[in-house]
Amino acid sequence: MRKVVLLVLACCLPTLSLFAQSELAKKIEQAYTRFATDEQMQYASISLTVLDAQTGEVLFAKNEMQGLAPASTLKTITSATALYLLGPNFTFNTSLAYTGSISKEGILSGDIIILGSGDPSLGSWRYNQGTAAVLTQWLNAIKQAGIKHIQGKVVGCDSLYGAQITPDGWIWQDIGNYYGAGATSLSWHENQLDVYLKPGAKVGDLVKLTKIDPAYPYLQFINEIKTGPAGSGDKVYAYAAPYSSVVYLRGTYGIDWVKPISPAIPDPAFDAAYRLADTLRTAGIALSEAPTTWRRMQEHQPSTLPSYQVIHTINSPKLTDLVFWFNRKSINLYGENLLKALALNAGKPAVTQAGAEVVKNFWKNKLDIDPYSLNISDGSGLSPANRVSTLSMAKILQSLKKESWFASYYESLPTYNGMKMKSGSIADVLAYAGYQRSASGKELVFAFMINNYHGNTPLAKKKMYALLDQLK
Repeated sequence: MRKVVLLVLACCLPTLSLFAQSELAKKIEQAYTRFATDEQMQYASISLTVLDAQTGEVLFAKNEMQGLAPASTLKTITSATALYLLGPNFTFNTSLAYTGSISKEGILSGDIIILGSGDPSLGSWRYNQGTAAVLTQWLNAIKQAGIKHIQGKVVGCDSLYGAQITPDGWIWQDIGNYYGAGATSLSWHENQLDVYLKPGAKVGDLVKLTKIDPAYPYLQFINEIKTGPAGSGDKVYAYAAPYSSVVYLRGTYGIDWVKPISPAIPDPAFDAAYRLADTLRTAGIALSEAPTTWRRMQEHQPSTLPSYQVIHTINSPKLTDLVFWFNRKSINLYGENLLKALALNAGKPAVTQAGAEVVKNFWKNKLDIDPYSLNISDGSGLSPANRVSTLSMAKILQSLKKESWFASYYESLPTYNGMKMKSGSIADVLAYAGYQRSASGKELVFAFMINNYHGNTPLAKKKMYALLDQLK
C-alpha cells in the first residue's frame, strides 16, 4: 500500500510543479497588466523576463526581445564578463619609476614617472588605501632609491588607454560630474573632487563656495549656483570637458542642504603627478620642473617612452573586490576601465567600442546570445544609446550561478525592496535585474526595464516594486 501511495505522489509531483509555476505566472501576469495600464506608463516601453534560476526555463516574459536602455543594470553584464575573461583574482598594477640616473649625492638627473595600467581604484577611500597612503608609499620608495633632489619632474603616464577618456554618446550634463568621470589608465581618487557649498539667505541667492578639498590651484571654478527651496536638495551639475582647466558649476542647491558636491577631475593623471610633486617638495625633495603628463609632453615633441627603472608597484584589490563596489555603489568609472581592460586582454586597442565587441562576442560564443540584443555603447550604462533585451540579460544572470565566483558576484548586488538586484536609472529610464527566491522555494532570475515613463520617479519605482513583489 505504501508503494502505491509513493507512486501516486511521484506521478503528481510534475503536475504540482506545473501548477505552482502556472500560479506564479498568473500572479505576475495580473501585476504586469496593472502596471502596463498605469497612467505613468501610457507612453512607456516595458519589458520583463523571469526565468527559473536553476534550469533557465522562461516562467514569464513580455516584450523580452525588445531592446531597451538598461541604465546601470548593464553593469551586471560588464562585471560578469570581466570575471569570466579576466578571472576573479585579476589585479591592475600601477608602477612608480624613474628615468635617467642617480648620482652618489642622491641627485636624480631624470624624471619620476607614474605608470598607470587602468586601475580605477588607485587612491580610492574604499579600500583603506586612499590618496594619503599612496603618496606616502611613493615618497618612501623614492627615498629608499636614494633620491634627494630631482633635476626633472613628475610625469603621470596615462597613455595605455589613449586620450579619449569618455565614450561617444555620453552627454555634456554628465561628463563634468563624478559619475561621468573619464576612464583613463591613470585614475586618481576615483577621478573626483569635493566642493563644499553654503546656500544663500533666501531662495535665488548665489550659493557660496566655502571649500574645495584638497585645493586645486590649477583649476578655475566658475560658480553660477543659485539657492533652491527647502527640500529641493542637490540639483547642481559641473560642466567641464576632459583635460579642461575650467569647471562651471550650475543649478540649484537647497537652502537646507549640507552635503558637498563632487565634480570630476578633468585630468586625473596630471592631478596624481601634481600631488606627488607637492608631497616631495613638502618632504624636502626639490624638483627643477613642474609636474606634467606624458600626454602633454607628446603634444610638443612626440617620442617613445624612455627606458626607466621601477622602484615601487601598487596592486589593485582583486577583481571580485572591485566588482563588489562597482555593482554595490554603481561606479561608472569602474565599468569603463573594465571594458578597456577586456579589450586589451583580447589583444585589441584599449578603446570603448573594442571592449563592447569583446563582451558581445563572448556571450555569443558562450550562450549563443544574439549580439544585436546587446547593443552596448559603454560598460556602465550611462550612455542613453545602450539597448539590451531583458531576455538576454536574464539568460546571462542565470548562467552565472554555477561559477565558483558566483557567491561574491551575488554579494555585490545591492538590496532593494528586500530583493538582491542591481538598479538602473537615467532620464526616463528605470531598470532592475537580479535574483529572488519565491514563497514556494523556487529560485528566480529576472530583468525588468521601463523606458519613457513620465511623472514622479519614486512613485514609478514603487509601482515596479509592487510588480516584483509577485516573485517573492
